[in-house]
Amino acid sequence: MSAPHVKIARAALAGGAMLALGACNLAPKYVRPDLPVAPSLPQGTSYPTLADGAGGVDAIGWQAFFTDQQLKDTIALALSSNRDLRSAVAAVAQARATYKVDRAALVPTVTAGPTASGSRSNGVTSESYQLSGGVSSYEVDLFGKLRNTSRAAFEAYLASDEGRKATQITLVSETATAWLTLAADRDALAVAQATLASRTKTLQLTQQLETNGVGTKLAVAQAQTAFDTARADVADYTTYVAQDRNALELLTGAPVPEALLPKTLGEGRQTLASLPVGLSSDVLLRRPDVLQAEHTLKEANARIGAARAAFFPSISLTGLLGLASTSLSGLFSGGTFAWSASGSATQTVFDGGVNAGNLAYAKASRDAAVASYEKAIQTAFREVADALARRGTIDDKVAAQESYAANAEKAAQITLARYQNGIDTFLEPLDADRTAYTARQALVTARLARATNMVTLYEVLGGGLTP
Repeated sequence: MSAPHVKIARAALAGGAMLALGACNLAPKYVRPDLPVAPSLPQGTSYPTLADGAGGVDAIGWQAFFTDQQLKDTIALALSSNRDLRSAVAAVAQARATYKVDRAALVPTVTAGPTASGSRSNGVTSESYQLSGGVSSYEVDLFGKLRNTSRAAFEAYLASDEGRKATQITLVSETATAWLTLAADRDALAVAQATLASRTKTLQLTQQLETNGVGTKLAVAQAQTAFDTARADVADYTTYVAQDRNALELLTGAPVPEALLPKTLGEGRQTLASLPVGLSSDVLLRRPDVLQAEHTLKEANARIGAARAAFFPSISLTGLLGLASTSLSGLFSGGTFAWSASGSATQTVFDGGVNAGNLAYAKASRDAAVASYEKAIQTAFREVADALARRGTIDDKVAAQESYAANAEKAAQITLARYQNGIDTFLEPLDADRTAYTARQALVTARLARATNMVTLYEVLGGGLTP
């Protein structure tokens, strides 16, 4: 390429760069909305004491938070096979691809290719060779339409990625809750089976006493009623255990090996005993679902800029440069270079209100995104506050239930002995046995509530993303 031609090409490139640098952005400046909740998380009688400046629950990996190895292995299985999470990952890939397509509009499309042709007429052969490249209809983004469209696609991609993170956190929490529920129902089944065995003996005793003329038919009927109640509960809890496993395997996306299933909930200590929860509500802004809502708001903000730019002229450039010669050997010799460039500007004179309607729609979408963002923060605040309210009282409830169950069991043993010695009627041990059975089942429920409350608190504070 000769020196004049190089200068012309450089000037064209410099001109394009100046146009790009001088382009304006018609999107409104993004300002994060104020927190629509109290600046601090709630404190009071129902809540645990929170330390100012504490936080970082989202930095505690789920492998560290959960202390039971079987539970951790089950969560790992869910993260590798759950279909909802796979769908969320695919959605992120779709959003990323869309962003790449929109971003490509910011740079010109360049084509290049050689051509050769030949003809023969009256014994004379003529040949033609060309090597050309061109830029086809490149839109100069003076008013930011393309940049804002690309920005909107980028924010949509980021929102999709935060949605994937939120899906993962929810999956970790739901898998843990399902596993713990299965453990609790197995404990409840064991209580029902033990009660059924005990009431079987009691029924046999009352029948024997009635046969010997010491007992009554009323006592036999009452013992039979208690026996049938326990038998029905065994059937119910057997069903619950099977359904719990089905629910767990839907979350894991694959059959759960028996070795990973819980045998018992025990005291419900399968997680860390406490979490470093701070006072500030700012912790809510780190939750993936809140970040997802904010990226959606930023996307809507950028689309306002694109809609505004549609009111201004659209400028397109077309360029062609290349080499041409009648012989292949002379293709790169002096005088073979040629170039051309053209531009066009179009301005909509009348569109029946399409541009105005698109702008109004973009603004309304931004307003809706603001409301959704604020609602996401309010929902997050309520979820954290509810989890903390349960956290502040659950240990007292479990302790009271443990004492209640122990004393109810003791009372049942004493009244049964008094009945066997002829001191009391069968009504006293029957009532005491029912109370003890209810207390034992309530203790299982309370321990499950304590365990799942810790899982919920971990989830709503943004934990469960890192391993």
